[in-house]
Amino acid sequence: MFDRLLARPQTTAAALILLGGLAAILAAWGYELIGGYVPCKLCLEQRDPYYLGLPVALLALLSDRLGGPAWLTRGALAAVALIFAYGAALGIYQAGSQWGFWAGPTDCGATRGATIPGAATDLLGSLNKVKIASCTEVDWRMLGLSFAGWNAVVSAGIVVLALAGAVLRPRAAA
Repeated sequence: MFDRLLARPQTTAAALILLGGLAAILAAWGYELIGGYVPCKLCLEQRDPYYLGLPVALLALLSDRLGGPAWLTRGALAAVALIFAYGAALGIYQAGSQWGFWAGPTDCGATRGATIPGAATDLLGSLNKVKIASCTEVDWRMLGLSFAGWNAVVSAGIVVLALAGAVLRPRAAA
């Protein structure tokens, strides 16, 4: 089985990145849309590598499968590694601030879910509906890691896969 996976390491890496990355971003959206949790500014910023990196991973997959130039496939995978390295750094930064290892951002908060009042009399009533999410408080943990911590783990895994896909040479069929 591993021989088949290593026969086309670029295809394998890009496909695994797409599957894992899509699962991670869908979990984040589900946490927000179904779970009703309000993401903080830093949480929303951690989604950017998925929005940029997954299409680049798709480019690498299509390039490899359709016989594109090796430099394009490998370059796209290297770009994915850089994009998700940034995502891992953001996750480590937020998780570290949640654990109190260092200070978090001072401008972190979101006011999603509230509407702008139409009149001054509605202002006080609308203040009760505004949720401000903190970047340093944790709403949920699994196995000791918050979503930021898990994002760091997933992003680091994607970096490893992308780098492996960028540098490994296809194995000859035995």
